[in-house]
Amino acid sequence: MAVKMRLQRHGSKKRPFYFIVVADARAPRDGKFIQKVGTYNPLTVPATIQLDRQKALEWLNKGAQPTDTVRRILSFKGVLYLKHLLRGVKLGLFDEAAAMTKFQTWHSEHEANITRRSDAHKGAQRAKKAYVPVVKKVETAQPEPTPEAAEGTAEEA
Repeated sequence: MAVKMRLQRHGSKKRPFYFIVVADARAPRDGKFIQKVGTYNPLTVPATIQLDRQKALEWLNKGAQPTDTVRRILSFKGVLYLKHLLRGVKLGLFDEAAAMTKFQTWHSEHEANITRRSDAHKGAQRAKKAYVPVVKKVETAQPEPTPEAAEGTAEEA
């Protein structure tokens, strides 16, 4: 049985909200699933992602194949990096404590980048709201003819 990690859509029309689930590949998108791993709300800025790292890592190690979007979410949350580090532990490249130290370092830097981006976005939104466009009043009347153009019309008449 092929198992996939994918998004299950919930929410009303034009207001999506997703569950990240592990499901049989043959099951319909919003149908039966094996286990719920997390949630994803793309409408917030930044997008809200709740994910159980341990469950996701277990299913990846069991051979569950993530869809493209779920793969990006797992990468963003560091699950794929953690899997990579644990593979290095299994191969004997370094011990588990070193792997967890590397992951914690990456995670703290990643969280700092997220907060920096979020603050920059909020600042841009505030600046956008404070901006008052200056609208030029467009004259609807015809412009007055120049003296040269007035002479040319007088000669013709």
